[in-house]
Amino acid sequence: MNRAFSRKKDKTWMHTPEALSKHYIPYNAKFLGSTEVEQPKGTEVVRDAVRKLKFARHIKKSEGQKIPKVELQISIYGVKILEPKTKEVQHNCQLHRISFCADDKTDKRIFTFICKDSESNKHLCFVFDSEKCAEEITLTIGQAFDLAYRKFLESGGKDVETRKQIAGMQKRIQDLETENMELKNKVQDLEDRLRTTQVSSSPACGVTVMSPSTDIFDMIPFSPVSHQSPTSARNGTQLLPPIPSRSTEIKRDLFGAEPFDPFNCGSGDFPPDIQSKLDEMQEGFKMGLTLEGTVFCLDPLDSRC
Repeated sequence: MNRAFSRKKDKTWMHTPEALSKHYIPYNAKFLGSTEVEQPKGTEVVRDAVRKLKFARHIKKSEGQKIPKVELQISIYGVKILEPKTKEVQHNCQLHRISFCADDKTDKRIFTFICKDSESNKHLCFVFDSEKCAEEITLTIGQAFDLAYRKFLESGGKDVETRKQIAGMQKRIQDLETENMELKNKVQDLEDRLRTTQVSSSPACGVTVMSPSTDIFDMIPFSPVSHQSPTSARNGTQLLPPIPSRSTEIKRDLFGAEPFDPFNCGSGDFPPDIQSKLDEMQEGFKMGLTLEGTVFCLDPLDSRC
């Protein structure tokens, strides 16, 4: 497996593993914004994004708008961007989706990272002004990524194939349940046709209508489906009772997932695609996170915001 994390040799981690595993590290910063980029990595990529967002902020500042403040919460579960007062989550960037993180060597306030959006799958570059804590925040994200990758290998990565097999078995169960439902519908359709044929037949045509069979006590056998007498066919044989309606009780398969029902489910009711999620995490961690210290301020436009 490819190396999941790359950083300069002279960098050291800032926090204990427990602080990032059981809690989170908070930072206050100003959020310059985010913009779409073409590549998941690259100094030139983030440099262009920083200049673009700084230019936009200069225009807004000239119009009297202030740069919004945010709170960053960094842990092995991701980087959350929240509104400081209400704690409303504005963005939740999972670590396996973050591919590049950089801070400005000449301006200790500016740092940025590239994250793949979970909905659009586009690469977005986030840019912050962190009041001279840029390098520390960058290293904290790097440490969280490293810990999350190790945790993935220990708890999930080693069992990827096993979980894929479970996902395959769940898919097979869904297919069998679908096939079973189709067969039930076909049987029901055949029974309806037989009943239609029975109704269209008349005793005047020489057909003898058989009375319902009785048990040794001269009683009609009990049917849990219906309290009415079963219908007899033309040859005197008793038709099968109607198929009971599906129970409203939600049952689960041996993996704890709800059975797939193509006739009674919405788009959000499908069971989660475990294999796809694991593949996504594995791909993200294998791509790795690159930390760099670079120079963003290349012209007077990039002076203090």
